[in-house]
Amino acid sequence: MRFLSQKSKANLFIKILGFFKIPLIFFCRPKIISISDSKIVIRIKLKRRTKNHLGSMYFGALAVGADLTGGYLALHHMQKSSKKVKLIFKDFHADFLKRAEGDVLFECDDGEKIKNLINKVINTKKRCNEEVNVIAYVPDKFQREPVAEFKLTLSLK
Repeated sequence: MRFLSQKSKANLFIKILGFFKIPLIFFCRPKIISISDSKIVIRIKLKRRTKNHLGSMYFGALAVGADLTGGYLALHHMQKSSKKVKLIFKDFHADFLKRAEGDVLFECDDGEKIKNLINKVINTKKRCNEEVNVIAYVPDKFQREPVAEFKLTLSLK
């Protein structure tokens, strides 16, 4: 798979993970728009599968986007470290600021914080926690104004 870009490999991984391990991810059909060591942007389209009865994105689909955005950035750094580290979210806090009435972009730029957490876990061999921030935008409606803000505590061992 040397001919695939990093983004294409990541999107393929998410499809496989969703299909075999976490069907709700597969159901929402997220797509990585950009990924680097410091930042990731994931899009979930507003479609019949992700809409609520008011025509905005269902909060469950928003939660999937936030979970995947913070979690995949951690997986990205775990793969680079080539050490076995287990990932789970300890808690989840969401502030829904506006109705997400369009395709939603989820953005996390805590890559450096996550990388440091992984190094700490590898060095101490103990469970460590770090809060990760994810911001959700609907660029077609509100440009860069957040529709939701998420705080997830990443717990690694």
